[in-house]
This record gives sequence, structure tokens and C-alpha cells, in this order.
Amino acid sequence: MNKDLKELTKKRDGYKAKLIEMNKHFRGVKHENALSELRYSEIKVYEDFVKSLDEEIANFKKN
Repeated sequence: MNKDLKELTKKRDGYKAKLIEMNKHFRGVKHENALSELRYSEIKVYEDFVKSLDEEIANFKKN
């Protein structure tokens, strides 16, 4: 079980690092700019990954 928790934590930390790097360079969604919209969508996906892994880790620790 401890191994699973370590793997989840490692995954979450990797996604957090990627998200931080993406946010450093993101300057918002520009009107009618497909690339900025794609970057925004990608950031939201990584935020959801981190949120879901946080919840999974919290549930794992409860059990």
C-alpha cells in the first residue's frame, strides 16, 4: 500500500511541476487565438489531474 501512495504522490508532484511551468508562460486567452485557447484547456486538464490525485491520496490515507 505504501508503494501505491508513493506512486500517486510522485505523479501528483510531476503534474504540479508541469502546471507551474505552464502557468509561468501563460498570459491569458487572447480573442480568437486558437493556440492560447488550447494552452488554457491544457492547463485546466492538468489542474483536474492534480485535483483528482489529491482526492485519491486523501482517500488512500483515510483507509
